[in-house]
Amino acid sequence: MTTTINATGTPTRQTQQRERPSRGKKLLKMNWIGGSLGWIWLVIVIVPLYWIVITSFKTQANYFLTNSFEPPSHPTLDNYQTVLDNDIIRYFLNSVVVTLGATVPAVVISFMAAFAIVRGVGNRWLRWINNMFLTGLAIPLQAVIIPIYLIIIRLKLYDSLLAIILPSIAFAIPLSVLVLRNFIRDVPRELFESMHMDGATEWGILWRLAFPLTRPALVTVTIYNGLAIWNGFLLPLVLTQSPEQRTIPLALVNLTGQFGVNFPAIAASVTLTTLPIVVLYALGRRQLLSGLTAGFGK
Repeated sequence: MTTTINATGTPTRQTQQRERPSRGKKLLKMNWIGGSLGWIWLVIVIVPLYWIVITSFKTQANYFLTNSFEPPSHPTLDNYQTVLDNDIIRYFLNSVVVTLGATVPAVVISFMAAFAIVRGVGNRWLRWINNMFLTGLAIPLQAVIIPIYLIIIRLKLYDSLLAIILPSIAFAIPLSVLVLRNFIRDVPRELFESMHMDGATEWGILWRLAFPLTRPALVTVTIYNGLAIWNGFLLPLVLTQSPEQRTIPLALVNLTGQFGVNFPAIAASVTLTTLPIVVLYALGRRQLLSGLTAGFGK
């Protein structure tokens, strides 16, 4: 603010307003490198999805005679009918049972274990259990598939969906505990102490305080484990034998013939089996991103 004297000799005050940056200057400050890389990654993701969808509407002869990325001139639903005739509904239901039967117990057990580890700081046994979970992250499934096979045989669970569910739970717990433990640890301890002083039990604190505050992390581990189990191939391949116990990944193998591969039919089956994953991500996208940024960034 400045003071000036006008022609009559009376002092007047004039307010100097800061010049606001123009829209062009704002655009210059944008992250063009990050935006360009984002668009490139979008193209990398969209192109395979586009190819799968348009291929599912082509005939097998038209697929080999035309450009792979050219839309079909005469779309057909015969590939989807072929997939349905190959008992894809049964395989789909098997995958749903395995995914839900393994994901829900794994997330619940991991949540309770992470809460006990955070609340029991200094407990020797809980510290040992935490180290055991961390050790599980270093053991790949391929390295222990033979012992798992022998254990399933001894338990007489071979060629059943339960034979897939139990190992899937075991391999989903370590990473889930790690993510949930880091998230629960960032909750202020004063909140736990205040509920404890109000007479709440540890079980009540777990479900009435920790559960609502860690919902983004729970959605994150649920979606991550659900996708991993849904796309699992090794466990169903080794631990099942009869066609009635096959899951979606094994069903895709059956679409390969003796003298060739029916690519349009495989594309149709992939399109059908990807729809639940897309819906699951669309419903939990916001919670998933919140859990990833808060759970790992804090």
